[in-house]
Amino acid sequence: MKNCGNTRGKSLNIAVVDDEKVIREQIGRLIRKQNPGCCIMSYESGNELLESGKRFDIVFLDIQMDGLNGIETAEKLKRCKEDTIVIFITGIREYVFDAFDVAAFHYLLKPVEEKKFTEVFHKAEAEILKRKKLENQQLFLKSKGITLSQNSILYIESKGKKAVIHTVKEIIEIYAVMSELEKQLSDSFYRCHRGYLVNMAYIAEYDNESITLNNGDSVYLTKKKHSEFVKTYMWYLQNGGVSCV
Repeated sequence: MKNCGNTRGKSLNIAVVDDEKVIREQIGRLIRKQNPGCCIMSYESGNELLESGKRFDIVFLDIQMDGLNGIETAEKLKRCKEDTIVIFITGIREYVFDAFDVAAFHYLLKPVEEKKFTEVFHKAEAEILKRKKLENQQLFLKSKGITLSQNSILYIESKGKKAVIHTVKEIIEIYAVMSELEKQLSDSFYRCHRGYLVNMAYIAEYDNESITLNNGDSVYLTKKKHSEFVKTYMWYLQNGGVSCV
């Protein structure tokens, strides 16, 4: 399945991964109905998707597949393509909780209903637009005389009088107060601990005491903030937050 036109000037690269041909074809039809300009590629397994080496804006991913299942595929995908939006497709409702564990953008239950698909697809499109806007949001580092794209920041940690900024490409140390940096950041950042500001777009998983980022780093999550964090993060994901999963 491939459709690489751009009839609406808003081309997206989308992968559909499912071992059932009928599902792949159905999802493809629904995508084209919503956005005819998309480039759609289909794969029968998670292994095929990963081996393709292609970058996709959105991946519709079946959970139950031979070889790598959808959850395992999503985990590997996030390690190398952090900004991909993953939408799970499953026939078993209980798998929804596993989807949240790997920070999936959303999920669709089989049989896929067009109304629900349309709702989820439009949210994904909105998230992509927000991500592009975030790429233009900058954090000005006065002591260095430089600006950083907020979208490139994984997390910031406090070390004495310094702030250590961990980005997707490098680590930058500056003299700065966390509260002042926090004022400059968008609402995709959460103060999970007095010593950490985390970009929710890069969260891979979390537990009662820590948050793990897509690059494998972990930051502390204050126990008394756990409940607030979960609500904030769920709201973030469900309302078109800028997710890099």
